[in-house]
Amino acid sequence: MVSTDRFLAFAAMSLLVIVIPGPSVLFVIGRALAHGRRTAVATALGNVFGSYVLVLAVAFGVGSLVERSAAVFMAVKLAGAAYLVFLGVQAFRHRGEMRAQSMGASEPGDARSDLRTVLDGALVGVTNPKGIVFFAAVLPQFVDHSAGHLPAQMLLLGLVPIGIGLVTDTLWGLTASAARTWFARSDRRLSMIGGAGGVTMIGLGVTVAATGRAD
Repeated sequence: MVSTDRFLAFAAMSLLVIVIPGPSVLFVIGRALAHGRRTAVATALGNVFGSYVLVLAVAFGVGSLVERSAAVFMAVKLAGAAYLVFLGVQAFRHRGEMRAQSMGASEPGDARSDLRTVLDGALVGVTNPKGIVFFAAVLPQFVDHSAGHLPAQMLLLGLVPIGIGLVTDTLWGLTASAARTWFARSDRRLSMIGGAGGVTMIGLGVTVAATGRAD
């Protein structure tokens, strides 16, 4: 359905875009610093789930509307930015509680909390301006119109950046959470790193809101 040449070309393009840290990477790092490894991994999983929702939207025509309409694009972008700021404020406010959480890190996690974390990551992923532009503007260029079944081709190609993103986002999160483990040896240091994670998310939200399309 999708030729090997097109598949490899899109994989190369996806890798080039993904290795440049964007909102999803910085969000995973911020969550890792604020809450630890389990939350970072769940956030990365949610991020790629949200990104694939963008693939579905583009494959079935909604994504092109978002990419072409400045008003719709701006609404989606601002919604994502506001949620990032909200999560950052929450992390900063509760930075003093991190010592107690880290002491119980070896205990089984709360499934409901994990689901909430995945959903948080999915919301950020689906409102990520970088992802919207990439999937709406780049993905359609790699389908073979003569082969037909265009939505199916897009859904298949969309799995490529999703797989790459899952691996790279998880590695970023694990690296950041490893640094957090060293900070956990001191209440003050742990509180500082938790606050830094919150500030990172707030700054990311403000940056997302202030940059991007101006048309």
